[in-house]
Amino acid sequence: MSTNITTTCRDLAQLLPASQLACRLLFQECYKVGIRNIFITETYRSQERQNYLYAQGRTRPGQIVTWTLKSNHSSRLAWDIAVGPPKTLYDVATLNKVGAIARKLGITWGGNWIGSIDRPHFEVKPSWKMPVGYKLKGQVIVPSSSKMTVQLIVEDKKEDNKVTQAWNPASPAMRTATEQYLAQAIKEGIIQSSHLQDLQNNVMTTDRLLGLYITIQQRRGN
Repeated sequence: MSTNITTTCRDLAQLLPASQLACRLLFQECYKVGIRNIFITETYRSQERQNYLYAQGRTRPGQIVTWTLKSNHSSRLAWDIAVGPPKTLYDVATLNKVGAIARKLGITWGGNWIGSIDRPHFEVKPSWKMPVGYKLKGQVIVPSSSKMTVQLIVEDKKEDNKVTQAWNPASPAMRTATEQYLAQAIKEGIIQSSHLQDLQNNVMTTDRLLGLYITIQQRRGN
């Protein structure tokens, strides 16, 4: 991860587990109501970067972009979002809708703050837990670019008396190529190593492998 104070971190994995879960749930619930053109613009922010941003408009040229030296971005509990085309980057109507969903999930929305409204900002407390009645329905793809859209990949649930079909290619060369493809994605930090382990242990389903491929392509911006 870059430590450059001028560079934003958009990696969801840099947040605390509670924040990651809250963010994924928020994006899933947005997806379910048709809000799919939102994306992450910043997650973790070092204190050095926070100091740098605070200086803007004060001791450094530019417009003021933050009102505090102490941000929950630095505590790995906050994330910022923006809106993709055809809407404007910080479309108020869209952000208001996302904010309303966040409130239902127990997520703090900067749009509710008095005096320093920050509509793109969302955060949780370290003790945040999934609200009763909610759960992740599948793999939630949280975009970090306006080139991507929110996706929810749900595996087909087979009947209890049926065995889910594991991926079993006829060609050993295809298996080797697939393992190398996943290994490269792990090296890039796009997916977790457990996916490759499941493939090697013959418990990777065909549907899940397809979902992984889509995820990798999305996160590479392809």
